[in-house]
Amino acid sequence: MNNQNNKSALTTLVTVFFFWGFIAASNGVFIPFCKTYFNIDQFQSQLVDFAFYGAYYLGALFLFVLSSSIKKDILNSWGYKNGIIYGLLLSAIGAFAMYPATMGAEQGQTQIFYFVLIALFIVGLGFSLQQTAANPFTIALGDPATGSHRLNLAGGINSFGTTIGPIVVAFIIFGSAPLSGEELTTMIKNNEIKLTTIQALYIGVGLLFLVAAALFHFSKKLPALKSETAFEPANKAKNTLLILTVIIIACFGYIFSTYTSGETSTEALEHQRLSLLIIALFAVVGSLIFAYTRSSKKADGWGAMKYPQLVLGMLAIFTYVGVEVTIGSNLGELLKKAVNGTNLNALGLQILNDGQLAPYISLYWGGLMVGRWVGAITVFNPSKGLKKILLVVVPYIAFGVILLVNFGKYSLDQFLFFAICIAVQIIGFFIAKDNPVKTLKLFSLFGIIAMLIGLFSSGNIALFAFLSGGLFCSIMWPCIFTLSIAGLGKYTSQGSAFLIMMILGGAIIPPLQGKLADVFNIQSSYWMAVLCFVYLLFYAFRTKTVLDKQGVNY
Repeated sequence: MNNQNNKSALTTLVTVFFFWGFIAASNGVFIPFCKTYFNIDQFQSQLVDFAFYGAYYLGALFLFVLSSSIKKDILNSWGYKNGIIYGLLLSAIGAFAMYPATMGAEQGQTQIFYFVLIALFIVGLGFSLQQTAANPFTIALGDPATGSHRLNLAGGINSFGTTIGPIVVAFIIFGSAPLSGEELTTMIKNNEIKLTTIQALYIGVGLLFLVAAALFHFSKKLPALKSETAFEPANKAKNTLLILTVIIIACFGYIFSTYTSGETSTEALEHQRLSLLIIALFAVVGSLIFAYTRSSKKADGWGAMKYPQLVLGMLAIFTYVGVEVTIGSNLGELLKKAVNGTNLNALGLQILNDGQLAPYISLYWGGLMVGRWVGAITVFNPSKGLKKILLVVVPYIAFGVILLVNFGKYSLDQFLFFAICIAVQIIGFFIAKDNPVKTLKLFSLFGIIAMLIGLFSSGNIALFAFLSGGLFCSIMWPCIFTLSIAGLGKYTSQGSAFLIMMILGGAIIPPLQGKLADVFNIQSSYWMAVLCFVYLLFYAFRTKTVLDKQGVNY
């Protein structure tokens, strides 16, 4: 395929990246609204993320287990193009399912919330299939050495979706935001604002999924593309993942039962729920450590997991997705939570209502767009001099897009705070010089510092420290993905599927932080984010050592 066709194919392909971002970031507005609408706690509201991101894991795992059973790579037999089409059709079914799920829903009907979760789970299953195909597809559309830059370009489109998603969803649900939190709560309780308002949104999204599927199906410039490598069985890896799945289902299943049984919440019960969530987290970490140690002694049966850079990368993807999602998903509660009966939130700023949260959630996810636009600069092969200029100019152009989408929503002080955060990110890009290991080291360190500032300060300083997490997460996915599959050879396709499974982090870490907020307080729950960034910093150092030993140059 020639270069012009490559560009046309890539243009078509990145449309699905937009959808992922639009829906994922919209959850940041949807979660606090659900908490108010259904009278649920912070953990329960985070089940939106559990359903959505848990579907990624289960979808990818199901494909892997099924392929292992028939000893044939199902996705490869379909081709990447058809895999994306089938994923879009599945997501369309989930989007259309939102209509009957919310039919006649009224405030306080908690049982309706679980139907909403089922619809989101189906949308997520479709996204799992799309992403399993789209990431290697994007890398395959050109020189593999520049594959991470094409992922950054696609990620930039994804992040544009994350920037406008919260605004669109907030407008659809709330229209013109009420003047106060009390007024908003009253309107919800009086059924003046109804959950059924999202029906039109998801019908529209479902139709867009069908249009995108048709676009892919009829596009002659988009090749089917298949991996040339044979399917490699990995029974030990499969069994480890299945045991992990049973543990996670058991932990969350028991927690669900304590909510649906009508059992009165007590301090002891809350700590029990928290303990089970921690067990689920340790099950993920423990299973990957087990795979790491056992495969290093005897590689047979582990497939791609016999490569330590992949297993370390799986945990890195888990923590990266977890921290990226949990910062944004718990942000609404951080800005809403009243302290000591005052009109001030946990940060000492004026308390916000559900309808006023969208600009800040948009700014957080917009931070990811800023970094990903910068990461995509290399795709266009600018000269060294022009690239240096673009490294400074492009981030502020992206910031301008965020300001335009949220016109008039930020004060001058807030504008300056975020502009300074972007300047820190730009310095990081200049120091890292496109090296994925250096980039991960710097941005993980920046993330740790930002979260600690947020934990130990207040006001706009704390708020924008947390918001800057989006800037520092922005470039991590392509860095981790590239380093994790480096040197895998014929196991590259299988390794990519394992990495997609670890989007599971978005299903476990946000609910865990939500329960930490229920048991302790919302601001201190952000220690969860600190721990995630600490592992990512460790990963950057450790994976460099592993690759050096294998003679893989990075």
